Amino acid sequence: MSEIIYGSIISQECKDQLKAKVEAIKKQGLRIPKLVVILVGDHIASVTYVKNKEKACSYVGMESEVIRFDASITEEMLIEEIKRCNQEPSIDGILVQLPLPSHINKDRVLRAITPDKDVDGFHPEHIGNLLLGLDGMISCTPYGILKLLQSIPNFSLKGKHVVVMGRSNIVGKPVAALMLQQDASVSIVHAKSENIEAITQLADVLIVAIGKAKLIGKQYIKKGAVVIDVGMNKDENGKLCGDVDFDQVAPLCSYITPVPKGVGPMTIAMLLENTFQAYLQHERG
Repeated sequence: MSEIIYGSIISQECKDQLKAKVEAIKKQGLRIPKLVVILVGDHIASVTYVKNKEKACSYVGMESEVIRFDASITEEMLIEEIKRCNQEPSIDGILVQLPLPSHINKDRVLRAITPDKDVDGFHPEHIGNLLLGLDGMISCTPYGILKLLQSIPNFSLKGKHVVVMGRSNIVGKPVAALMLQQDASVSIVHAKSENIEAITQLADVLIVAIGKAKLIGKQYIKKGAVVIDVGMNKDENGKLCGDVDFDQVAPLCSYITPVPKGVGPMTIAMLLENTFQAYLQHERG
């Protein structure tokens, strides 16, 4: 049976480290890092995610502010609010909670966030830096995945074959670039790929981000592989589950992340880490 990588434990360690750093800043009488989250509409999952981010900020001692707009807000009004936040010196990080209403161009909105405050790491400048191996904000979920892999004792990504299932701009593409930075050999498979099982069975590390409940069974897995499940779905009983059929796959793995308590908590922890790094850059001028 595999070892389970609990992101809930590792994320708590990350938050405790940040809490100590923020407390040190407070003792010096310095400005406190601040994150602003912009929430449009009342999408139930989004409201929950935003509350979790507020709670995490409070725990580490960062300031947070949620700016709420009705779902009918125009794209231009939303961008104007982002521009205002860009200019506000007390704000270190800006996050627009997704999804946005269909009448708003998500990409245009995300590009409106100035790169030095884009703590989600979605701006094209950050993605470009990631591909070039330059410093910049790393998208929170890929960053969290890297931290989870780095937590495995005596494990190195160097020379490993990493297979990424999914090619989204939020997870698939950036995590593939991040794995390349760690000297792994990377393959990406997606809905249009052929012979998917043959490719995934070669994976030393399988990162699954496809949004299909329990789709990945034992036939996709090489014995001894590390499996990172990014999925967040509900099964036929309404219970949270991942893209991986945990009960089928876990006996074959060396390490595997659960759902919940796996990748999800790391995403929020890395959001706080990015906000803190943005704060340091702003304070250095």
